[in-house]
Amino acid sequence: LEKKQAALTEARAQLKEVLDKVQALKDTYEASTAKKQALEDELADLEQKLERAEKLVSGLAGEKDRWENSIVLYEEQIGCLPGDVVIAAAFMSYAGPFPSEYRDDLVAKTWLPQVKQLGIPSSAAFDFALFLADPSDVRDWNIQGLPADSFSTENGVVVTRGSRWPLLIDPQGQGNKWIKNMEKPHGLKVITLNMSDMVRQMENAIQFGDPVLIQDVGEEIDPILEPVLSKSFIKKGNQVMIKLGDKEVDYSPDFRLYLTSKLFNPHYTPEVSTKVTIVNFAVKEQGLEAQLLNVVVQKERPDLDKQKNELVVKVANGKRTIIELEDTLLDLLSNATGSLLDNIELINTLNASKTTSDEVTESLKIAETTSVQIEEASSLYRPCSVRAAILYFVLYDLANVDPMYQFSLDAYMDLFLLSIAKAPKSQELEKRIEYLNDYHTYAVYKYTSRGLFEAHKLLLSLQMCVRILQSSNQVNLEEWQFFLKGGMVLDRSLQSPNPAPDWISELAWDNIVELDNVEHFRGIITSFEKEFVEWEDWYRNAEPESPQKSQLPGEWEQKCNELQRMIFIRCLRMDRVEKAATNYVANSLGRKYVEPPVLDLNETYGDSTPSAPLIFVLSPGVDPTANLKQLAQAKGLGEKFFSVALGQGQAPVATKLISTATIEGNWVFLANCHLMLSWLPDLQKIIEAFDEKQPHENFRLWLSSNPTPHFPLAILQRGLKMTTEPPKGL
Repeated sequence: LEKKQAALTEARAQLKEVLDKVQALKDTYEASTAKKQALEDELADLEQKLERAEKLVSGLAGEKDRWENSIVLYEEQIGCLPGDVVIAAAFMSYAGPFPSEYRDDLVAKTWLPQVKQLGIPSSAAFDFALFLADPSDVRDWNIQGLPADSFSTENGVVVTRGSRWPLLIDPQGQGNKWIKNMEKPHGLKVITLNMSDMVRQMENAIQFGDPVLIQDVGEEIDPILEPVLSKSFIKKGNQVMIKLGDKEVDYSPDFRLYLTSKLFNPHYTPEVSTKVTIVNFAVKEQGLEAQLLNVVVQKERPDLDKQKNELVVKVANGKRTIIELEDTLLDLLSNATGSLLDNIELINTLNASKTTSDEVTESLKIAETTSVQIEEASSLYRPCSVRAAILYFVLYDLANVDPMYQFSLDAYMDLFLLSIAKAPKSQELEKRIEYLNDYHTYAVYKYTSRGLFEAHKLLLSLQMCVRILQSSNQVNLEEWQFFLKGGMVLDRSLQSPNPAPDWISELAWDNIVELDNVEHFRGIITSFEKEFVEWEDWYRNAEPESPQKSQLPGEWEQKCNELQRMIFIRCLRMDRVEKAATNYVANSLGRKYVEPPVLDLNETYGDSTPSAPLIFVLSPGVDPTANLKQLAQAKGLGEKFFSVALGQGQAPVATKLISTATIEGNWVFLANCHLMLSWLPDLQKIIEAFDEKQPHENFRLWLSSNPTPHFPLAILQRGLKMTTEPPKGL
């Protein structure tokens, strides 16, 4: 037993030794396994860090290029800042009243050279709008009605960033409309200087910080506004006050003031000019052409217009996304603690930034290409916008002939839209453009001629004809100016002697001598000296304007086009100028442009709306009342026709008639408005209120007035004008 126990003990000892060895091996194995796992974990971590490092290096390499480029650009801009600020300040102070071409010349030919001469660093091509305008603000302005051209954007900056209150020269009313839309959410008060409660409204607005628009400002501004315009503040402790009349009013820093004038060429005194910022909002042909192109593309190719708008939004969103990602990345980098390789958020943001940035950059490139394609497709309609812009400025210039010839841009836009809708359609674009131009040209002629006196209708046709031909380089400007003005002789002793004073008058010879200085007519003096017999035959012909009935002497018959032939008529036979001009228009545009349609009251009524007055421009001895009553009877409104001859004490009667008529659908005829000019601003306010509260659909307001420069422009531009003249021969 003892032997067995000893053997057992020995066996147990051996087993323990073996178990201890096994345990030691297990421990070694577990330690090795743990070490292996640690090494594997470290390897995985290092691999991840390597991957992150590669991503970080790769991502930051792209950002590095962009940031380095940005730094170079910012340093360049900061370096140019002194000169740019000087030019921007000069622009804000002085450029507002000028048209776009003159502004460009001021910057490029005057201020930039002077700044460089003084050694002040500035941008080589300074852009005022880019320098001071935020693109998102500009986009909002465009939505609110400010045209998208650079001239209008400059105006927007001057109006919103100037230290003085802006006074807008705004004959077409575009600036007025923009301000109303922009400030409407802020409780805009719209007033005129001749309103009875103007001072009270100003007091309230100044006190409570409401924006105010004073519209239809003339060449003089009420002196009561002088402290407001000059910002003559009175400080009493913590209070800021301003004097308005006899009262001192609390001044709110939120108060804003805008003034607009419909006058197309006002003259303001230095006292006014130094207190306000005058801003020229008068639309020029190029700017209007761009607006009209947008209109025609919207109607003719809504798909293009939609694509263009979507593209603008897409590009804006893309650029905003890039900026936001860049800002997030810079924030993470600047605030990072510890190892960048351990900052998972930074790595992920950088990765997303690079991917998104690449996608956005690629989409912006595609957008740029698409934008060019859209512009090319849109530009195919440019002949329509060019023609429409030309015709508008023909109408605009008519105000120089008679102050009653006023035409609003809004009404013209409506006419253009009507032409687009009614002009014959065609699958061929060239044909469609031709149809649209022809239709709109005659629509403008019809619309305008009914509001012109007989003596001015040929002038309208001739101006339309010449401006259209000028746009296609078919009229020489120097020759046209000579036809309009003739020659001017300063010293007759220096000119060639008159070869035939018995039939060539002194004035006629002056014109011939000056005509010799016009390129096409060089040698005309010699021709008169050598061929005066032939010239006399032509002169004495009953119809010298007709090539079929009288030939110009020598080479001149073959050399001269119809306008050049008219210049000879203008020099020698003034009595035939009207006939020659009539033929010229008929041959160039068509016979219908020299045969103005007879005024049809029924047709004019059909073109009218309840919110726009119908205005008879009177000539001596004509009264439209009977014809108007007859039309009212024909429309079944005989019992609803009311008329009042304006004069002293008739204002309350007229006001009450209009107030009732807008509700009941009556017709009101206010005769002889020129006899109550002082009340017409109140009438203007009544008419403008139609925009807020639409009158009854059958309501019509008819006015009559002798021509007068004091008739409110807003009523004339809004109204549908007709002239009344006695029949020819009576």
